[in-house]
Amino acid sequence: MPAKKKSRSKIWFIVHGWLALPIWVFALLVCVTGTLAVISQEIVWLANPDIRARAPSADAEPLSYQQVLDALRAQDPTMAVQSLRKPEESHFALSARVSYPDSSLATLYVNPYTGAIQGRSPNFDFPNFTRALHGWWLVPFSHGYSWGWYMVCLLGPLMLASLVTGLVVYKRFWRAFFSPKLRFNQGARIFWGDFHRLSGVWSIWFIAIISVTGTWFLIQAILSDLDLRITPFETPVVIARDALPVEPSGQAPAPLDLDRAMQIAEQAIPGLEVTAINLPSDAYDHLTLSGTDWYPLMLQSASLNPYDGSVGDTYLKSDRPLLDFVIDSMYPLHFGDFGGLWVKLIWFFFGLLLSMMVLSGLLIWTRRTAQATAKQLKKVRAPARTTSTKSVEQNA
Repeated sequence: MPAKKKSRSKIWFIVHGWLALPIWVFALLVCVTGTLAVISQEIVWLANPDIRARAPSADAEPLSYQQVLDALRAQDPTMAVQSLRKPEESHFALSARVSYPDSSLATLYVNPYTGAIQGRSPNFDFPNFTRALHGWWLVPFSHGYSWGWYMVCLLGPLMLASLVTGLVVYKRFWRAFFSPKLRFNQGARIFWGDFHRLSGVWSIWFIAIISVTGTWFLIQAILSDLDLRITPFETPVVIARDALPVEPSGQAPAPLDLDRAMQIAEQAIPGLEVTAINLPSDAYDHLTLSGTDWYPLMLQSASLNPYDGSVGDTYLKSDRPLLDFVIDSMYPLHFGDFGGLWVKLIWFFFGLLLSMMVLSGLLIWTRRTAQATAKQLKKVRAPARTTSTKSVEQNA
């Protein structure tokens, strides 16, 4: 290869290296914000006492859903309770979604032991902010999914390809499980290289989960924007007008007690642990109780007639195709939203490890590109100095 052509190739390689730098920085920011999003609710718990479940005594028992509903209505008879949700961790307060006569909505923090309203959640709270920043960089959804969503989700297949190629390049990678090597006293380049390989091997399972779920989010956006569905549309269940019970006084009968509704739902779905109740939005709507059982990644639910307690519809794992298991599992798998605090801490730790992997790759790439740039600049300056020296000698 001629020297001139080889020199041009090196220049293009250097340009390529600097142009890839923003991609490294973008990937790092996505990883850091995702790691923060995993424990965002716990951060709010530390910062805001209103979200904590404060027991009045050591032997206090949590109230039932109906007792909480009665306590809320007693505190403010003007508001309409739309839903009640129990968090995964018992140290969090219940959340109640309510509406007011002026059509405004609010999410309230409710003490699970006393039913007292402890505070109000902002409409766009910190967990929503961190997940929006991580998921679509706060770019508005004006016509379908935003371009911010596509930018972030494109990292999914890229990360999956990086995982596969990394395992191919790193020969006998499994030996890092039994004889990990991390050299601290041989310079920054050696240390970050060892760290990148070692953390990559120990994070194989986590990187696979994050990249596969991220790839699914990309596919989901594409299908949605193309108006394509891969699962059947769920027909809402309502009470027929002629089936609506009416008391002799002309008024609708009293709604079903929530505790009785829980018993009916648990009979219809054995093993169900109810974690959320959506109350009817109008006289024809059903009461919906949802929760999980042995498989925490997929919700099951039962829709009940709010007057007589008859089961109108159920959403069961046994009735769903395998594709629904995959789809419903993507979001909780991506953020560690299952299994409580310990699962979140595991996701947080490996999220930090993944962020450090990207940072180490960024440092290695930048150092290599900077060294190549400096070397190329020396080559450019050397002929100029030689020409200048010859010109001085000739003039002398």
